[in-house]
Amino acid sequence: MAGDESLSIGAFARRSRLSMKALRLYERLGLLVPDHVDRATGYRRYRQSQLATARLVAMLRRLDMPLAQVAEVVSASGPRSAEVLAAYWAAVERRVASQRELAAHLRIKLLGEEGSLGMYEVHERDVPEQLVLTEQRHVLVPDLSNFISSATHRLLSSANNYGGVAGPMFVIYHGEVNHDSDGPVEVCLPIPPSGQKATEVAMRPEPAHREAYVRLTKAQVEFPQILSAYDAVVQWLGSKGMTASSAPREVYFADFSAASPADEVCDVAFPVN
Repeated sequence: MAGDESLSIGAFARRSRLSMKALRLYERLGLLVPDHVDRATGYRRYRQSQLATARLVAMLRRLDMPLAQVAEVVSASGPRSAEVLAAYWAAVERRVASQRELAAHLRIKLLGEEGSLGMYEVHERDVPEQLVLTEQRHVLVPDLSNFISSATHRLLSSANNYGGVAGPMFVIYHGEVNHDSDGPVEVCLPIPPSGQKATEVAMRPEPAHREAYVRLTKAQVEFPQILSAYDAVVQWLGSKGMTASSAPREVYFADFSAASPADEVCDVAFPVN
């Protein structure tokens, strides 16, 4: 290319603000290949036109983007490269939001759980009787998210046979769920009271009750920081001289997968006496 100056690796490193060590690494990975390598000496030369790619790589690495994704951005053309960057940064923001909530949860734990109530505003509400399709399983924390997601999908499919969905999906924890304790966990999906008995899935009435609850963002739902929300409701009940009348549950009233970390998606609720 006319006017496309040939640069030594040293000059290219200075102008691209990349070290020669980094340039050699990027060459091995196919990210930024020299225009010419002398077979006898191994001496590398680059073209001035490659500086734009080099500077892009440098800036992406400042975002802590893994090299595999850097390569994807560099090799993509047009809007696709911007889409890859946007997806990466959205994942970073989700992770940071989750880590922020985890730090808050750990701070509460290190302070002996004092102050849990200050993180959340506890509300009360009356919940009418509901007819629900259910799926129950013993499950540990590593498999919990997949079970909830797959059970919800199956129940949503079955609900079409019984008049559709009549309320938010909720998950009842009949026992402790962590890395050692497996519940059981029951996923419930309300349907209209049709009187038709389900055949391919369990169905039962969920009794009317009053419940105390706190509302959480998507970032706050991550384990183990969600446990601080459970602690807050339990503390609040104790401060009011109240007790839970049945197992706690998480009520998912928004599209969890489409929500951003700051969007409210879930209530941690305890039926109360």
